[in-house]
Amino acid sequence: MMNIVILGSGNVATLLGTSLWKAGYNIIQVWSRNLEHAKALANLLHTQFTDDIDQVVNSADLYILSISDDAIPAVVSKMKPVSGIITHTSGSTTIDVFHGKFSNYGVFYPFQTFSIGKEIDFKKVPILLEGSETKSLSVLKSVALSISDNVQECNSDQRKVLHIAAVFASNFTNYFYTISQKLLEENGLAFDLIRPLIVETALKVQEIMPGEAQTGPAARNDLSIINSHLKQLESEPELSGIYKLLSAQITASADKNHS
Repeated sequence: MMNIVILGSGNVATLLGTSLWKAGYNIIQVWSRNLEHAKALANLLHTQFTDDIDQVVNSADLYILSISDDAIPAVVSKMKPVSGIITHTSGSTTIDVFHGKFSNYGVFYPFQTFSIGKEIDFKKVPILLEGSETKSLSVLKSVALSISDNVQECNSDQRKVLHIAAVFASNFTNYFYTISQKLLEENGLAFDLIRPLIVETALKVQEIMPGEAQTGPAARNDLSIINSHLKQLESEPELSGIYKLLSAQITASADKNHS
């Protein structure tokens, strides 16, 4: 069975490492810059751990580097040569970060939002792959298909665009949920009131395209309601600015679609 080293101990490293371990892979080591975090993940995966990059074993078949994008170049530069394939799980870092340092390398990008403590079915998680050569890519496909039903090739340029799209669709959207929570709670209303709306909005775009699903005062160019909302947000200039910008964009998009 393939021997794997997990480098990292955050959300992605934990959930990906756990999925690979459950699939029967031999996780032989966990490395993290934080020793306690490395130990915690190693305990989950029943394996060894270290916080010393020089102590990472060099004989594994696959290395999965799952750390922050900013830290990847520095960690790669400090690593010793390894015999197996080295990959990272970043959406924005190109495959070229390994060029000149390792001979067999690639990208193993699970395209999903991960939170420790939140169970996730990895079979439904798209895994996007890139390889330095055909053989490396073939090995990565085999591993990916053992834990996911949705495995695709995706080059570095495509992956960057996908990551930007994900920030809009997930990260920014979730921040808007926090704005909604703040507005509701400040006025004695529970966030639970808006949960069904969030669910229905998400379900609609599983069946139709987002442009077709767009509703609300900006889509109708209902200026009386928009101005009423802006007046209510006068004490929150930053939120008012966000509301104005997005309303203008939605109205312009709706006008374009109807022209």
